[in-house]
Amino acid sequence: MAKTDPLQDASGDFDNVEVTIGGIHVGQGILVIRSGAQTGERFALGTLVSIGRNPECVICLDDVTVSRRHAEVSHIADSYVVRDMGSLNGTYVNQSRVDEQALSHGDELQIGKFRMVFFDGAGLSS
Repeated sequence: MAKTDPLQDASGDFDNVEVTIGGIHVGQGILVIRSGAQTGERFALGTLVSIGRNPECVICLDDVTVSRRHAEVSHIADSYVVRDMGSLNGTYVNQSRVDEQALSHGDELQIGKFRMVFFDGAGLSS
């Protein structure tokens, strides 16, 4: 029987995205889109990053499943926290709907039909 990727619906690994972590600096967080029209795009996270369908958002995800101002990721102390901004379809971390949650290295963030993986450069120092 084929194994199923727990963060995707397809069996096998053809839907996986390969990410070179050499470009991530210690203390920097990034999101890499692993599904949707923008697969493979990476976004460096700053102090406050807005995510939504509105072109003024730092991460613009142009699809009707994404609210105009869907979520935001903020850098608080030594961690990154995602917060849903009252979106219609919700914000998910590792397939669980959340209002607000700290992100850990390797977490999957789902906004509408877009799935992103969070990488934390703080974990790369060792």
